[in-house]
Formats: sequence, structure tokens, C-alpha cells
Amino acid sequence: MIIQFFKRNLLTLGYVTVGGFISTYFFCPGCTESLSIYVTVGAFTSLIWGFCWIGNAELSHWIDSRISWVKEPGKRLAIGMVGAAVYTLGIVYLLLILFDWFFNFNAGDNMAMTLYLSMGITVIISLFMEGRAFLNNWRTSAIDAERLQKESVLAQYESLKNQVNPHFLFNSLNALTQLVYEDQDKAAAFIKQLSEVYRYVLDTKDHELVSLDQELAFLNSYLFLQKIRFGEKLKVELDLAGISTMLPPLALQMLAENAIKHNIVSVEAPLEIRMYAEKEFLIVSNQIQRKSGMMEETSGVGLVNIRRRYEFLSGKKVEVVQTDKEFRVSLPFIPVEGLK
Repeated sequence: MIIQFFKRNLLTLGYVTVGGFISTYFFCPGCTESLSIYVTVGAFTSLIWGFCWIGNAELSHWIDSRISWVKEPGKRLAIGMVGAAVYTLGIVYLLLILFDWFFNFNAGDNMAMTLYLSMGITVIISLFMEGRAFLNNWRTSAIDAERLQKESVLAQYESLKNQVNPHFLFNSLNALTQLVYEDQDKAAAFIKQLSEVYRYVLDTKDHELVSLDQELAFLNSYLFLQKIRFGEKLKVELDLAGISTMLPPLALQMLAENAIKHNIVSVEAPLEIRMYAEKEFLIVSNQIQRKSGMMEETSGVGLVNIRRRYEFLSGKKVEVVQTDKEFRVSLPFIPVEGLK
């Protein structure tokens, strides 16, 4: 850890060492009369610069990991400034005592002036660095928000495109035509569920997250249409009773669609899709029975988009595991209060 620290800050250490001795030469003309005094004062100045520069940078990163600039900018600025002031005063005071102890540095004569000067420089630099950090984080947040918006639009477009493409319409209308003659009540139910699918896509186009209940209601409408087409060849097991989580809209539908699209669904080889909870994840799994000519891995736009939206909204990663027999996607729970 210490070696990594020095590697990371090697260039900075070189700068502050050279800068410390140069500033001593120009701002302390009397120090150059004696080589030992010049080296002592130069080393002291370099150490102050190094500890203040690198130490405050490390302190700032540590605070950043605990307090968000985006969510609590006022608190982050206040704690950052107080932390920098306390750290700077403490380290400068400690260096004065140590140099007085080892080199008879006359700390009492130099302490007040050194502390005031160090504090003034630290406040100026800290204000600049904290302001820069705030602007960088704000810019990153704005970029992430714009990226999420584009990805959400793309996800909605892909889902809508899959539903209105000629194959989907042909299959739906063909099934509906047969139902009209065979079972008018089921045909009416088919039309109602088809309308629910489109309504959900349109209603959630501006939502980043929806509840599991909302997503399951939509999924049931979508699966109703698919089961009319496939009958007992498609088996879906939902074991999510009592589970409370938020989801990006269409996430479950995209995963079900991927399973149907990439695998054989037949009387000889019915496709089974399971959705259940395990620890802090919502699991969507299906057995693998690839259609001829299909890629061995499912890595389309839908899955990539789900991964990115989860990471942006919750900071959590979607886990994808594929074996010879099973394809499984684990969606981490997102409580409402867990949003970034």
C-alpha cells in the first residue's frame, strides 16, 4: 500500500521538493549564507508543501467516497474545508515541533507566521480544488443523466419495435383470427391484453423505475399473448410473492423476450422460464436450447441496456451467468430509498 502511494505521487513529490528549495532560495535570502540552514529550511518547506498538497488531495478523495457532491454539496464543501484546515494546522504544527527537536529550528519564533501562511495558502488552494471537484462531479452527473435518458429511450424503442414488427403483428393477428372463430371470449381477452401491453409501454416512457407489481402486471399481459401462441410449449413460473423492489421499465419483459427469441419452444422441448428471489436479487432463468444458427451468448441491446441502467440508478451490477444448461440473470433489488 505504501509502495503504491509513492508510485501514485512520485511526480508530485518531485515537484514539491524542487519547488520547496527554489522558494527557499528566493524568499529566504539569509538562508543561503549557510548550506546547512538552506538544506534544513528547504527540506522543511518541501515537506510542508508535500504534506499539504498530497495529504489534502487524499483527504478530499476520502471525503468524496462518503459524501456526494451531487446530493449534499453544502455539507461536502463545509466538511472539506474544515477537514483541510484541521489537517493543515495539525501537520504544520507537528513539522515545526519535529524540526525544532532535531535541528533547533526555533519553532517558537517561526510557528505563528508559518501557521498563518500555511493556513492562508491552504484555504485558497482548497477553495479552488473543492470548486473544481464540485464542477467536475456536477458535469459527470449531467452526462450520466443524459446517457440514462438516451438509453431509456433506446430501450423503449427496442421493446416497442419488437412488439410492432411484422412477425409480432402477424403472429398476434393470426392467433386473434383463430380465436374469433373458436372462442370469442378469449379473443376479447386477447385484444384487452394486447392493448395493456401498448398502454404500459407508453405510460412508462418517462419513468426511470417502476414497482415490481407494475412490472409483473405488464409481464402477465405480455405472457398471455405469448401463451396463446405457444400454449403449453411455454412454461413460466413466477415465485415473487412478498417481494418489494423497483425495476427499470420493461426489464422483465426484455429478459423473457430474449429467452423466447434465442431458444427452441416446441412440444418436444418446452421452454421453461423461472422468476424468483434469492438473497438480494430477482433471478430470471431459463434452460438453454439454442435455435440453430443462434449465437451462443445473448448480449443484445436489451441486456446491455438493463445492465447500464441498473448501474446508473443504484450503483449495483446485474449478474449474468451462463452454463451449458442454464442462462441466468440476477437483478439486484432497488429499494426506493436506495436510489443514488
